[in-house]
Amino acid sequence: MSKTAKSNQTPDDAPDATLQHEPVESFWPYIEPASQPSAEELAALDPDLRAALFGDDCRPFSITVVFAKLKDGKAYETAVRLARQASAYREVGSGPTLRHRARYFPAEAVALHDLFDIVGEEDSCEILIDERPVPYGRELWLPLVWLLIQR
Repeated sequence: MSKTAKSNQTPDDAPDATLQHEPVESFWPYIEPASQPSAEELAALDPDLRAALFGDDCRPFSITVVFAKLKDGKAYETAVRLARQASAYREVGSGPTLRHRARYFPAEAVALHDLFDIVGEEDSCEILIDERPVPYGRELWLPLVWLLIQR
């Protein structure tokens, strides 16, 4: 140990064996601790980043429908109303880049079908499986979910 370093150890012959130096709670006294992220900020995280930061949370299977503004105003209003009733809904972007994201779980297959009937024909419509784009989302995964609808 160097001559200038302070030691927290007391000699054996010292009458009071208390520490001479108390540890400081923060490294820098002028910085406020960072605020905790809100639920909206956590929901906006990329699934891979969320898994890296917080561990794999074993979320249930979900299908997300992402769509932009539709040409038909009445159909667009109906689609947004249905999307807002989903388990998770959020709007991303603004103006011409506005996208609506509606996340559904298998128990909500009927609501997912209703929304997809309106927005599915649009080229801007995307289907995400567990928040990720996967091959054959429309052609394979959605028909499998349609099988869950009891007639």
